[in-house]
Amino acid sequence: MNILKTFFISLIKFYKLVISPFLGVNCRYVPTCSDYAIQSIEQKGIIKGLYSSFKRILRCHPFGGSGYDPVSNKRRN
Repeated sequence: MNILKTFFISLIKFYKLVISPFLGVNCRYVPTCSDYAIQSIEQKGIIKGLYSSFKRILRCHPFGGSGYDPVSNKRRN
């Protein structure tokens, strides 16, 4: 795992441990958006992982979808 990947995953874990408890449970999807981001970065790499995480967060609103939405295993080279 490279340094940037570790850095971004650490930021997300910090958010989950320190900031998220104050905001309450708001995620409409399973896995949660932060877990999705970690899985996405691990599977797709930093750029594609952050991009798909950002798209997922944009979909997470009252008029968006909900339910089971795993990280796709499709990796383009």
